Amino acid sequence: MIRELDAAATEVAVPALGSLLADAVAQGASVNFLAGFTQEAAEAFWRGQLPGLATGTTRLLVAEEGGVLMGTVLLFLATQPNAPFRAEIGKMIVHSSRRRRGIGHALLMAAEARAATLGRILLLLDTESGSAGDALYRAAGWVEYGRVPGHAYHPDGVLAETTMFYKSVIRAA
Repeated sequence: MIRELDAAATEVAVPALGSLLADAVAQGASVNFLAGFTQEAAEAFWRGQLPGLATGTTRLLVAEEGGVLMGTVLLFLATQPNAPFRAEIGKMIVHSSRRRRGIGHALLMAAEARAATLGRILLLLDTESGSAGDALYRAAGWVEYGRVPGHAYHPDGVLAETTMFYKSVIRAA
């Protein structure tokens, strides 16, 4: 089941969200954090999203199985006056025990659909080149528009290349 959490529901879910993020980093996912990332730091990250969730400039979709959080995706709505049609995908995470079961694809499709309902028809994201995310985005029709060598550290401290993608989505009826 995929659903959107508002700020109040996110605040309640911070411990579970933190566990999911900490698991992702511990398993080597390149999601902006380095090895040694703690549950406390993960929870602080999610608390830092609360203001954007409260104003609606950030949207959080979660995947759950039997009431247990299995995945997340953030949708960051552009706030610039010349970009009311644009959004960015972030923190696309699936728990390591649930990967390769279609959860990531379902979250991505839900995020694209939600963006379209908000009039956000141009979506952007970046991911570590050659990662599982890279393969997922390509399979879902995202278009590569550039690569930056040595763009970010992998959780193990090794510099990794990042691939940038975009996708145009059709406005929902």
